[in-house]
Amino acid sequence: MKTITTITLAGGIALTGVPVKAEILWQDFSVSYLNGSNYRIDDSNLQILTFEHVAGTSWGDSFFFLDHLRGDSGSRSNYAEWSPRLSYSKLSGNSVQFGPVKDLLFTSTVEMSSLQTNFLYGIAADLAVPGFNYLNLNFYRRNNDKVADNWQLTTTWSVPLTLGEQQFLLDGFIDWSSATVDQSASLNATSQLKWALHPLLGLKNKLYVGVEYVYWRNKYGIADSQQFRSHESNVNLLVKAHF
Repeated sequence: MKTITTITLAGGIALTGVPVKAEILWQDFSVSYLNGSNYRIDDSNLQILTFEHVAGTSWGDSFFFLDHLRGDSGSRSNYAEWSPRLSYSKLSGNSVQFGPVKDLLFTSTVEMSSLQTNFLYGIAADLAVPGFNYLNLNFYRRNNDKVADNWQLTTTWSVPLTLGEQQFLLDGFIDWSSATVDQSASLNATSQLKWALHPLLGLKNKLYVGVEYVYWRNKYGIADSQQFRSHESNVNLLVKAHF
């Protein structure tokens, strides 16, 4: 599966004509601390340290995150994803705009943990919607390491909000994965509501406090049952600093 994905990525690059010299147009690095309970499958109570890097480039964009999870039982684990996307508009020099669509992309993701590595590839559309910082749709074919391959639809969004003079940010994602012979269809809807402290404190870099809400159906593709509950709903307190 790794070979297939590598060939697909290389073919996409060749067809779109990625320039040899790639440029980073903008980038952002952040660290978040989250603390929550009522988790299932993992420890019931978790502290999570998340490192994120996002960049816009001359060839598309890139998003990377690493979660370090620490459970009350003493468990420790790491999980990471890297999602590079190739922009048709940037690579071809031709603008793609029809209806709300402002760009089409070749999208890919690598999911990495100590238990497995999965490769995802497909197509994406970036939408221009009033009131949103961004709204993106990604449709993937999943090459899974230990279970049958399936399909995934991922939506990501960011919406700035104001209440009086206070600034807030609502962002998040929804992942839906299809069922196979050895896993159930699953849904992960995660959103964060963050209050901007940096304007109040006169800070140059962004600083937020807020909450994250996580809702899972059939977490990790494991069917929920009376004997084993895999539906999950929890709230995390969070602090997020940008550098």
